[in-house]
Amino acid sequence: MTYHRYTTLIAIAALAVFTASGTFAQITTEDVGTDKLAQTNFKFLEISVHPRAAAQSDAMTANEFNSSAAMFYNPAAMGWMENRFSAGFGITNWIADVTYNSASAAIRTNYGVFGASLLFADYGGGIIGTIAATNERGYLEYGDLGLSNPEPSAMAIGLGYGVGVTDRFSVGGNAKYVLQDLSDAVVSSDGTTEANSTSTVAFDFGLMYRTGFRSLNLAMSVRNFARELRYVQENFELPLTFNVGVSMNMLDLTSMDPNVHALRVSLEAERPRDFSEQVKAGGEYTFMNIVSLRAGYTYPTDEQGVSFGGGLKYDTSAIGFAADYAFTEFGIFGAVHRMGVSLSF
Repeated sequence: MTYHRYTTLIAIAALAVFTASGTFAQITTEDVGTDKLAQTNFKFLEISVHPRAAAQSDAMTANEFNSSAAMFYNPAAMGWMENRFSAGFGITNWIADVTYNSASAAIRTNYGVFGASLLFADYGGGIIGTIAATNERGYLEYGDLGLSNPEPSAMAIGLGYGVGVTDRFSVGGNAKYVLQDLSDAVVSSDGTTEANSTSTVAFDFGLMYRTGFRSLNLAMSVRNFARELRYVQENFELPLTFNVGVSMNMLDLTSMDPNVHALRVSLEAERPRDFSEQVKAGGEYTFMNIVSLRAGYTYPTDEQGVSFGGGLKYDTSAIGFAADYAFTEFGIFGAVHRMGVSLSF
């Protein structure tokens, strides 16, 4: 048996052990995921903002993005970006009328790939602030005190770097300034307020390895590593997440021309700080490097269901354009829609 096949077997076995231990441990739990709920804040950092990834249930840790969007999932994938420059913009219509806007850009140099990213949460209007009172209603609205209603916001601004150390191994990282402002809270009927805003610097790290067996990749990432934060009297942590995954174009096992047909299947295990361990599976079929169809599923979840989507890509000799869409079913909350566009040259 060759070295490459040994590597492949070890990689698949390691992933299988990791996913099985997390999955089977949860199957015996009646209330899946409830033991770790409400353990973190800055939840907007967990939202998937790229439609290509979301359509595959974010099983993208071992997927070579070939775009600046890799910064949101595994910065190591940036190290093998083929284009000189890549940029993209995305919008996520989340549940409860919340919208997430994202943007990213990356440039390849002789010293690696440098990138920048932006994520902004728009929580919409219509939030009415109240404070307990002894009147007939039992509360006063902020407007009764001549105060403005809360206007919460959140954002993350990141700088990333990825480099292919060899043609088989890449590493990458992000440093991002994250801010969450929940607006000042009124704590007494005389209008006294307390600030509810905090910020910090968080880090993402990633590794990616090309096994040498066809297009099989093995990768891992750690996201949202940061110090503990505090809101007034309560400490909390960011949603630290650890992922390990594999990805491969399964049609490499056939005689089909990969420039005509490609079917990349990805499988990964995720260990979040605030939910049970999850298994994510995704697939992307691409025809002629132009049209892509995608689908994915995560287990276990509370309300999130099947995801699917598609994309169109058009390349000229000088520049490339891409448009992507993803749909995720969210049970009683309805559906989540994501759209994105990107260019590269």
